[in-house]
Amino acid sequence: MRFTTAGESHGPAVLAIVEGVPAGLPLLASHIDAELARRQQGYGRGRRMAIEQDHVELLSGLRAGETLGSPITLLVRNRDWVNWEAVMDPAPRPEDETPEGRRRQLTRVRPGHADLTGLLKYDRADARDILERASARETTARVAAGAVARRLLAELGVTIGSHVVRLGGVAAESPETLPDDVNAAADTSDVRCLDPVAAAAMHAAIDAAKAEGDTLGGVVEVVVCGLPVGLGSHVSWDRKLDGRLAQAICSIPAVKGVAMGDGFAAADRRGSAVHDEIVPHPGDARRGNVARRTNRAGGLEGGMSTGEPLLLRVAMKPISTLMRPLGTVDVATGQTAAAAAERSDVTAVPAMGVIAEAMTALVLADAMLEKFGGDSLGELRRNLDGYLARVADRVR
Repeated sequence: MRFTTAGESHGPAVLAIVEGVPAGLPLLASHIDAELARRQQGYGRGRRMAIEQDHVELLSGLRAGETLGSPITLLVRNRDWVNWEAVMDPAPRPEDETPEGRRRQLTRVRPGHADLTGLLKYDRADARDILERASARETTARVAAGAVARRLLAELGVTIGSHVVRLGGVAAESPETLPDDVNAAADTSDVRCLDPVAAAAMHAAIDAAKAEGDTLGGVVEVVVCGLPVGLGSHVSWDRKLDGRLAQAICSIPAVKGVAMGDGFAAADRRGSAVHDEIVPHPGDARRGNVARRTNRAGGLEGGMSTGEPLLLRVAMKPISTLMRPLGTVDVATGQTAAAAAERSDVTAVPAMGVIAEAMTALVLADAMLEKFGGDSLGELRRNLDGYLARVADRVR
């Protein structure tokens, strides 16, 4: 499975094309709209979320509610386009020939954003040519594509959820046992946190940052259950599942780190306190009829899935648009200036968890198809069942 996205933040729409989905997968617009709605939630979001009410249009690859095996085209229109058409019109306009140029040019580039580096790399005079694509609005299309991957994984017994474990320096106490449906529990909180006391402190931190014109980052944990043992491979660097997940997750705007299992904490411990002991676990073919006493590795060993729950922690820096801007250089004059203040959020950490789920789903769906193949959902299931039957015979 592979996908690509297109579209600018204030253009007519964003879209995704997803290839490699087997025929026969039940898929409705409502499956995708549910994930798009989750992405728009979260305390600390800006006014853009009040403007957009994302809804997917399915343009190709489906008939009668099932996939056809051909590329799937997903389009989400930007309602804000009506306010930006004169600014973002793809065609030349008379004002382009005037000294002033189009409205809403951005030359006071923002520290921490793609503005300046992209402007220099692509030889543009207006950083809007960069920021419109670098905007996190593009992740709408990723979430739409990820919803397709999530549907495929659900048909194969795999579930994905996430919850916020840190926000604005406030750390949550994670329960000893996570809920069976992590998202059903996390989504009841507008900061997507399972710890009510920490959630209240996160609220206060967001309010304080907003009052000061500042922004906040945080950490989300992604939890995947039901993966079979053996996805990915140890034989080549680009086939290792942990590396593929890290690349996908770190491609999310403002994400600066990802850890599998205990991650960096494992570096300070002895091996006896890091590695997971293996014990018999008959009747559990997805884990090879064995289990780990602990899951410090986060469901990954040697670049492959172990069958234990996959645990990823994802760190997001504070958003780079500040209402009380930092200093910068105006590239039109070469003089110092206050950075531009585009409309933005105080924090998008809760939404980032939904995006991280989507990117995880896309990587895992690709790994499932790589391992088990199949042009139809039925063939894919048969291949998976045959593999699990063989694995079940190995350890009794």
